[in-house]
Amino acid sequence: MPGTVLLLAASPVGRGCLVDAASVLPVLAAVAPPVLSGTETANVVELADPLEPQAVLTRLRGAATAPGPLTMFVTGQLQLDRRQRLPHLALARTTPATVRYTAFPWRWVADELRLRPPGSTTVFVDLHADTDTWEFLAGRPLTAGPSTELYGRVAPPPSRRTVAQPAYMRAVATLLRSGHRPSPAQLHQQALTRISGEENARPGAADLVLAPGRAWAGQPWPPAPEFTTVTAPPHAPAHPPHPPVPPSVPSVPSVPSVQLPGQAGRRGGSVSPDPHEEITAAVRDGRHDDAFALAARWEREALRTHGSGSEPVLHWMEVRADLAMFAGDAERSCRGWLALAANRLDAGQAPGAPEVESAVDRAHHQWGRIDDPARARELGPELARLRQRVPGRREGALDHVRRQLSQLQTQA
Repeated sequence: MPGTVLLLAASPVGRGCLVDAASVLPVLAAVAPPVLSGTETANVVELADPLEPQAVLTRLRGAATAPGPLTMFVTGQLQLDRRQRLPHLALARTTPATVRYTAFPWRWVADELRLRPPGSTTVFVDLHADTDTWEFLAGRPLTAGPSTELYGRVAPPPSRRTVAQPAYMRAVATLLRSGHRPSPAQLHQQALTRISGEENARPGAADLVLAPGRAWAGQPWPPAPEFTTVTAPPHAPAHPPHPPVPPSVPSVPSVPSVQLPGQAGRRGGSVSPDPHEEITAAVRDGRHDDAFALAARWEREALRTHGSGSEPVLHWMEVRADLAMFAGDAERSCRGWLALAANRLDAGQAPGAPEVESAVDRAHHQWGRIDDPARARELGPELARLRQRVPGRREGALDHVRRQLSQLQTQA
């Protein structure tokens, strides 16, 4: 039975905009409909910056009454109406004074989905809240009804005169572009891991993370253990023009493809398969060492062909660090992220560059997962030196390293 997918991105026009919601739609639209829905075929309905609440309701009602599984991807911002103090999804014409008339009441989502069979409806959300709504949600977690699986996050208000990016939904979309559709819970956890170093995070305030049966406000360092499942290695369609960048890293300039020696003439001159597919297959089979060795071979070839500090080399270093995370080897992963951050800095990238900050954030996260105190003590000073150069966007990261390192020293 075909599935139905509803893509909804909405935010006000002008100064009241907290998040660039519509920017994620091209990434979601690039995902094959069956992958979006998890079914063999699917119908996709897209709403970009709608103007009227009734237009959203009409599309939602049509999707809710369609047979088969329903998956919704909702990106935008939440505001409270001044009279009833209930959360609404702000639309293009919404202002603080007109929320009740121009925004979409969030309770309508639960109302329209309440009659759907249990287990047939999944909703992913990436929402930003204004100050009033953030305080409201602190004691009243967002829901989408008892029969709907709701995953995602609600982020606090961004800094003044700043428009946030939908990092969680972008991570979800990028993961799905691999062509692999994990379970909703796995996809959710993988996306959370990907945004653990999100540059738009507000100092001192963690996202409210949503999952069936729980709402969790995370801690800056390290992320909560139940949300640390690591994504599979980057994966792209066959014959890519260049190695795809891992999902959490912003796009980089075009990178020439790398080919291992002896591959060009295989199978009668056919084009060699995408190495990411081989790596993904190895990980799925539990052959983590094989996957790591293959990535290391490609890194060595990239180094020989393009030189140290080139994007192909940095790409494969990142893949190897990801693979170590996926295998549960926190020490190896931490070393990989530390080396990647150092290489990016040595290549002339700025300490505030998103790729550099992301690498240091992930090294920090993995350092906190190392079970062996001696190994953690060994890597701690290197992480602290990097944190001095790359403090990141979350307040207190360097202080956290120093405190943890001091505790580890007392255990020696």
